[in-house]
Amino acid sequence: MAAKRKRGALAAGKAKRARSAPSAGEAVPEGGPREPSVPQQEYSIPPPVSQGKWKNKERVLIFSSRGINFRTRHLMQDLRTLMPHSKADTKMDRKDQLFVINEVCEMKNCNKCIFFEAKKKQDLYMWLSNTPQGPSAKFLVQNIHTLAELKMTGNCLRGSRPLLSFDPIFDREPHYALLKELFIQIFSTPQYHPKSQPFVDHVFTFTITDERIWFRNYQIIEEDASLVEIGPRFVLNLIKIFQGSFGGPTLYENPHYQSPNMHRRLIRLSVAAKFREKQQVKEVQKIKKKGTKVLVEEDPTEVVFETPAEEKPVEIQLVKPESKPIVKDKKKLRKIQRKKQKKLFRTEG
Repeated sequence: MAAKRKRGALAAGKAKRARSAPSAGEAVPEGGPREPSVPQQEYSIPPPVSQGKWKNKERVLIFSSRGINFRTRHLMQDLRTLMPHSKADTKMDRKDQLFVINEVCEMKNCNKCIFFEAKKKQDLYMWLSNTPQGPSAKFLVQNIHTLAELKMTGNCLRGSRPLLSFDPIFDREPHYALLKELFIQIFSTPQYHPKSQPFVDHVFTFTITDERIWFRNYQIIEEDASLVEIGPRFVLNLIKIFQGSFGGPTLYENPHYQSPNMHRRLIRLSVAAKFREKQQVKEVQKIKKKGTKVLVEEDPTEVVFETPAEEKPVEIQLVKPESKPIVKDKKKLRKIQRKKQKKLFRTEG
């Protein structure tokens, strides 16, 4: 077996190979520099990529409650691949209280958390929290599109550090400024993280439109610095911001938020109102039909363009018509008709 190579031996060998060419300060031997007959092959090992020290020890726990659908599961997996400083955990039972998540984060050695909470198997809520002190924010997640679903052309290096781009509105409102700091601490990959790559080739954008936060992920193309969307994409509708982690006093409540239950109720009421309106229109039409009709006086000019029909002579039938046999079976009726036709042909012959 080959002996193990020590770290000091590599540095010593590298230093010896570096003295193959004379430096400017050394004296050149008599006779001038000699041309080497055989070119010497030098091998150099590049230095490690992350030469700095990993100081920012942010770790994000990404997990969910039971009852999520396949789309939420794929979105959660996409966020884990995009964030190398994230950790996973098993699904939490619905009966457990939310403050239990602080203990789970402490056991996993995480100081940030992204928790997906599913309700009624159709509504998805996202919690962003700074554990265990707070603050925390609760969002309603809408319009989810995952990496596999969109089939976009963009692609980025796995584990690379993203740029975070924020809308200018984040600096105007105080609650948006708090959310901006929370997004920066959660979604930004720490520098010199062991699982990260020292490249910046994609951008996370947070845009505010229609009182909602729109999340997009774009790749930076080196040729012309244009952007190509990678995914995933989703929309966050802010509900509340709490002072503590997964609870506590309410710092901000969104006045424009409408719960999914209320939204579905309004849709049902609008459909019922349309149906009721149609029924009322039908009843009004029935009443109009049953009402007395107004008799219009006869117009004397109606008979002007009427032409009298030709009178046909009245024909009086003296012979009683033959009675047709009542036959229930159609086949028997056809046989009787054929027999009559044969008799007629015989008499004519």
